[in-house]
Amino acid sequence: MPVTSSAIGTLVVFVFSIIFVIRPLSSITIRVGRSSKKLRIPIHLNLNTAPIGAIAILWAAQCLGKTEIRRGIVGTDGVKPYNILILFFSLAYMAITLDITGILKAAAYWVSNKGGTNGWRLFIYFYIMLTVLSVLLGNDPVILSGTMFLVYYTNTRKLAHMPWIMSEFAAANTASMVLFVGNPTNVVICEGFGVNNVAFTAYTILPFLACSVFCLAVLAFQFRKNIHSKLEVSEKLEISSVLHDPKGALVGSILLGTCLAVIIIVSFFRVDVWKISLPFAFAKFLFDLVWDQYRPRPDDQVSPENELPNNESELETPADSMDDGKDDVENARILLQDDSMKTGSRFDQDNVVIAVPNDLEKSRTDFMEGIEVSKPLGETKTSRRTMEHVRILRLSEIGWHVKTEETEKSDDSEKTKSRRTQEGQNPQLETTVPSNLVDSPDSRKLEDSASKQTIESDKQSDSSRTRFLQWVDKFCKANFPTIHAAFPRLPFALIPFAFSQFILIEALAHQGWIDIFARWLIKASGGEVFKTIWLVGVLGVVLCNISGTNIGATILLTKIVRASSMPDQTVRAAAIALAVASNIGAVSFTFSASLAGLLWQQILEEKGKGITQREFAKYNFFPLLTMTAVGLGVVSAEMAVLYGG
Repeated sequence: MPVTSSAIGTLVVFVFSIIFVIRPLSSITIRVGRSSKKLRIPIHLNLNTAPIGAIAILWAAQCLGKTEIRRGIVGTDGVKPYNILILFFSLAYMAITLDITGILKAAAYWVSNKGGTNGWRLFIYFYIMLTVLSVLLGNDPVILSGTMFLVYYTNTRKLAHMPWIMSEFAAANTASMVLFVGNPTNVVICEGFGVNNVAFTAYTILPFLACSVFCLAVLAFQFRKNIHSKLEVSEKLEISSVLHDPKGALVGSILLGTCLAVIIIVSFFRVDVWKISLPFAFAKFLFDLVWDQYRPRPDDQVSPENELPNNESELETPADSMDDGKDDVENARILLQDDSMKTGSRFDQDNVVIAVPNDLEKSRTDFMEGIEVSKPLGETKTSRRTMEHVRILRLSEIGWHVKTEETEKSDDSEKTKSRRTQEGQNPQLETTVPSNLVDSPDSRKLEDSASKQTIESDKQSDSSRTRFLQWVDKFCKANFPTIHAAFPRLPFALIPFAFSQFILIEALAHQGWIDIFARWLIKASGGEVFKTIWLVGVLGVVLCNISGTNIGATILLTKIVRASSMPDQTVRAAAIALAVASNIGAVSFTFSASLAGLLWQQILEEKGKGITQREFAKYNFFPLLTMTAVGLGVVSAEMAVLYGG
C-alpha cells in the first residue's frame, strides 16, 4: 500500500498529539502587528485535550471516519476498549475505598514499628510492603496513599525523602506486572494476544521477582549515602489511630479478593471480565452508601434543613462583616450625595436596583455581598421577613430609602423606581436615589448601563450556583464520606485518553502505517523469538516515554505485532516482553510515561516535595537499565525452556 499524503498527515498529527501529552501547552504568545506588545492567548493542549483535538482534525480532513471511531470504542481483533476501562475502574473503586478505611496506612505503621531504629531494615521493609500491596491492588492506589504517607513520615523522622519516594515509585510500577488487573496495559496485552489470565501471571512472576530484587539492590547502592543506619524513633506508631473503619476494611478486602478470584476462574471460559468486576464494584458502592449512614459519624453532619445557603445564620454573617468596612460605607454615602460623581453603575439582583460609584470598588463589593438574594427552599413567612430586615439595614447603611409591600402605602408621595417581580418571589423591594443624585446630569447615564446590569446579574447567578455546589459538596462529605473521598481519586482522565489512543491507532491502521511498521519489525527480527523479545522489549520501554504514556505504547505495539503474522511462539514471546516493558517502562525518564507518574508528580508538588524532570530521569536511569536487561533476560530464558533454544 503506497504512502499517501493523507497517511503522512495522519502520522504527523499523531506525533504532535504525543508531543503535547509529554510537554503540555497552557498558552501561546503572539506579537501584535509591528509593535512591541505581546498578546498571550490561553490554550490548553495536554493529556486530556491533545488526543481529542487530533481526532477532530483528522476527522475534518477525512483521514478517519465513523468506522475507525467506532472500532476505537467497541474494539477489533478481540481487543475491547470498553471492557478494559470498565474492569479498571471497577477494581480501582474497590481498591481506593479500601484505602480510605485506613488499612494501607495501618500497614505502613505496622511496618514502621517492625523496622524500629534500623534505617536499612526499615527501607527494605517498606519496599517489600509496597511491592506486595501493588501486586494485590495495582499501582495507582498504592502510589496515591503511599506517597502521602512517606512524605509525612520522612518529615516527622527528619529523613531525606528522595530515597523513599523513588523506591516507592519503582516498587509499585514493577509489581503491577504480576496480575493482569494490576495495570490497564496488562489487560490490553491479555485481550490483544489472547493470553489467559492465569497464564499471564505464570509468565510474568519470574521476570517480576528478578526485576524487583535487582531494582532494590540498585536503589540501595544509589542512595547508600542518604539512608541512615540508625534512626531516632521516640515511640511506636499507634496502628488503631489510622484504621478508623475496621469493618469497612474487612468487607472491602473480602469483596476485592473474591472479585479477583472469580475473574481468574472465569478467564478459562472466555467470559468478559467486566461482567464480573462491575457487579462487585456496584455491591461495594451500595455497601458504602448504607455503611456511611449506619456507622458512627462526626457530630457536624450536614442536612438540608440546617445548612442550606442563604438561611438566617448565613445572612447574619455578612451583616456582621460590614462592621469591618464602616469607613468605606460612610465614604460611599458621601460620594453618592455628591453632584460631582462622574460615573455610576446599576446592579440588579433579582428585585433590587441600586446605584454604586465605580471608584469605590471595595465598598461596592461589600455592599453586593450584603444584599445578595436567593429564594431559600422551604421559605417561611418568618425567614422572608428576616431577609427583608437584612436588606433594609444594608441599604439604609449607605443612605438609600427602601420600600417593601408593608411600607409602600405610607410612602406613596415619594419618588421611587420599582421593578416587577416574578410570581412566587420575595416581596418587591424598591430603592429611591437621593434627589440631588436624580437631578444630576450624570444620573441619566444609569439608563445606558443595561449591559452592565446584565453582567452583574450573571455574576451573582454564578455566585449562587457556586454556593449551591459548595453546599452539595459539604452535604455529601458529611453524609457519604467514603464515596465523597473516592470519586475524586478515580482516574477519570483515563477515559477520554484511552479511547482517543485506540481511535488514533485505528486511524494509523486505516492509513496503512501499522502494516508498514509490522514489515519493519519482521525485517529487523527475522521472526526469531529472542530477537523479537529484545526488539519489542526495548521499543516498549522507549515508546513509554515518547508515545504518550505506557498505554499508548502498548496499544501501538500490540497492533504492530499482531499485524506482523509471525509464528505463534514468537508472538507469545513478544506479548510477555511487552508486558514487562510496559510496566517497568513507567520507571522511566518522563513523568508522562504513565498516568501513575503524573499522579505521583502532582502529589509531591502539592506536598512541597516537587521533583524536577532531570532528577526523575537521573534517579530512574540505572534502575530502569538494570530491570530492562534482567527482565528481558528472564523472558528469554522462559521462552528457551518452553520452545527450545
